[in-house]
Amino acid sequence: MDQTTIEIDNEILNIYSSTKDLKDREILHSQSDYLMDFFNRLDYLAALDIDDQDVQQMIGTSQKRNMLKSIVRFRDLYSLRLEVEKANSILDSSDPWNVLRGFTHFTNYFQLAKTEYEGSALKQGDCVVFLGSGPLPLSLIILCHYHGLNGMGIEQEPDRVELSRKVIKKLGLSDQIRIIDGNHFTLPLSSKCDLLMVAAAAQPKTEVFAHLADAVPPRAKLSYRLYEKGLRRLLEIPAVVTLPEMFEEYLRIRPRPPVNNTVVFLTKVVS
Repeated sequence: MDQTTIEIDNEILNIYSSTKDLKDREILHSQSDYLMDFFNRLDYLAALDIDDQDVQQMIGTSQKRNMLKSIVRFRDLYSLRLEVEKANSILDSSDPWNVLRGFTHFTNYFQLAKTEYEGSALKQGDCVVFLGSGPLPLSLIILCHYHGLNGMGIEQEPDRVELSRKVIKKLGLSDQIRIIDGNHFTLPLSSKCDLLMVAAAAQPKTEVFAHLADAVPPRAKLSYRLYEKGLRRLLEIPAVVTLPEMFEEYLRIRPRPPVNNTVVFLTKVVS
């Protein structure tokens, strides 16, 4: 290993050692700011320009993969915490849009939404469904507010459903966005969908797409997000997405800063 790789390796080990024993409640509710340092450090590492093959050597052992599972758990929970905190700040504010635009990852999501809008050739008035929309459905908010779409979020945690509904109402988007309580088994829907988006956190993706293969009609457009470029793979539990044969990938857009996610576009072929 060169010196840079050794330093990164040591940093990963330090983050793992410092967060592996934290309970879910501590990550979600701790009053200390020290957890933010680890969260920010992970984002910094993910943005480093490291060759994919070097990353594979760095994280390719079973021991490293187990470490990454722990790190991803920490980051996912802390990301959820940030979303819940921002959602509540929006509800408490007299200027909710200003609060929303101040969210740490707003620029990331803004560019990500633009990528999905253009990559799937959407147009004003189209309808999108987001599977795994969370407590702060930023992608839907941006697509509907800035691109003139209509949207539906599907979220399986009731408290997140309720919080996101309140945020949508506060932002004045209730006529464009609807949030329902459910998961991938909620599909198919009776209403028309021009793009079905699958969140990066929607797991396990192989199971999700196995159901979607039966649930969506022929020629349906789908997109999903993953972390695959360089050290961005630190942000997702390593997994191979096994797609049913009736799904055909027609476009893959890898990230440019500040975006972390690769977006993969699919269509269901006619048998």
